[in-house]
Amino acid sequence: MQLVTENYLTQVSNWPERGKHILAQFDENSIVVYQAYKPEIGRFAASKGYFGGEFSLSRMSWIKPNFLWMMYRSGWGTKIGQEVILAVTIKRTAFDEILVNAVHSKFIPTIYKTQEEWQKTLKRSPVRLQWDPDHNPMGERVERRAIQLGLRGEFLRNYSRDWILKIEDITEFVRQQRSNRDSSKWINLITPTENVYPVDNLEFSRE
Repeated sequence: MQLVTENYLTQVSNWPERGKHILAQFDENSIVVYQAYKPEIGRFAASKGYFGGEFSLSRMSWIKPNFLWMMYRSGWGTKIGQEVILAVTIKRTAFDEILVNAVHSKFIPTIYKTQEEWQKTLKRSPVRLQWDPDHNPMGERVERRAIQLGLRGEFLRNYSRDWILKIEDITEFVRQQRSNRDSSKWINLITPTENVYPVDNLEFSRE
């Protein structure tokens, strides 16, 4: 596995305890996002380096830059249809474009003038943004919020092929670390190294 990893306890001590933050593994040119799929889709993507086969471009697809948020949603790869965990490295410029075009999945008066305006903007937008409670390895809520981004239309088409730098099947790594998710074993838990992703425009994190 090519992902950079680190002991979970070392990392969590440096993460913000509350607020809305994009925790991710990134460098100057790229950022890693996670998705979970049934084997037919996940294995195709990992072997080909792009999404195709049974992957649908007609429905919204959600990406998550936070590893533990993906683990919570997929049950550490145990939920039906989410058995294969993919680490998708995409262009950082593409991720920034996704953020710029994101529209919140719920009406926020401090950002959108009216509910009608928000609904029209949401309908047109190729990116849906959602902040949800982050979770620790055991699946317990923490005060910090995690981001997930829904892609559709042109953005999903670009994401599925053109924006991808690498797709890695990390299912075996997830399976190995799943046994360390209980708090008594966190000293042995290894997770992908993540830091707070810097953004120039903080409006998307307002509520």
